[in-house]
Amino acid sequence: MSHGTARRQLDRLVRELAKFGAVGGAGLLVNLLVFNLVRNVTHLQVVRASVIATVVAIVFNYIGFRHFTYRDRDKSGRTREMTLFLLFSAAGLVIENGVLYVATYGFGWDSPLESNVFKFLGIALGTLFRFWSYRSWVFRALPADETVVDAESVLQAAEPSGPER
Repeated sequence: MSHGTARRQLDRLVRELAKFGAVGGAGLLVNLLVFNLVRNVTHLQVVRASVIATVVAIVFNYIGFRHFTYRDRDKSGRTREMTLFLLFSAAGLVIENGVLYVATYGFGWDSPLESNVFKFLGIALGTLFRFWSYRSWVFRALPADETVVDAESVLQAAEPSGPER
């Protein structure tokens, strides 16, 4: 792999991380807002309120990821994409709310501040898993994208060096 190809791949990853972070940051706000709203208005148990908030954030994030972060990715297999997205989102939901569950029911840390801290920590751990799974399995790059980059690097390597005519 040439230096130029590695640089382009790194630039692409940085852009992807920035877009994922923008959607994820907005999703984080949605998640925490809905969590605190549901918890205070309905007086549901902490983990139940958190699961509701996570589901709302999952829907919000899917729309953001599909139409912003990964809008240039393959759109041909929407059923497969949605199935995998829901599967990996459910795993992220378990990670996220498992942290809150252990803190609340395992250690008795259930004040509003403690609940928000552990909700946030759970979101962070779930987000690491989701980033890996979404980019690896759900929103897959089109094969032609890599082929074009490889072809461009071959053409650049084949160009004669020296003054232009």
